[in-house]
Amino acid sequence: MELWALSGVIFVMNVTGFFIMGADKNRAKKNLYRISESTLWNVAFLGGAIGVTAGMKHYRHKTKHAQFKYGLPFLSIIEIAIIIYIFNLLA
Repeated sequence: MELWALSGVIFVMNVTGFFIMGADKNRAKKNLYRISESTLWNVAFLGGAIGVTAGMKHYRHKTKHAQFKYGLPFLSIIEIAIIIYIFNLLA
């Protein structure tokens, strides 16, 4: 995979992760059908952990859930390390 394509995928997943947290927060406020936690985790595991973590902090959503409060930042660190490693291989 080209470096620019990988960068694009990572960017899209993180933007998606950020806004999906906002959408779920908005749905929670309006008592509407919610986005499942498994969907939030899937987006995070598919490269969007940084965006989901930023969305969690920005929207103050899921901050009382230990699995999100500690798991997402931990996953973000792992993803950053993997991204740096892959970028060094491709560069």
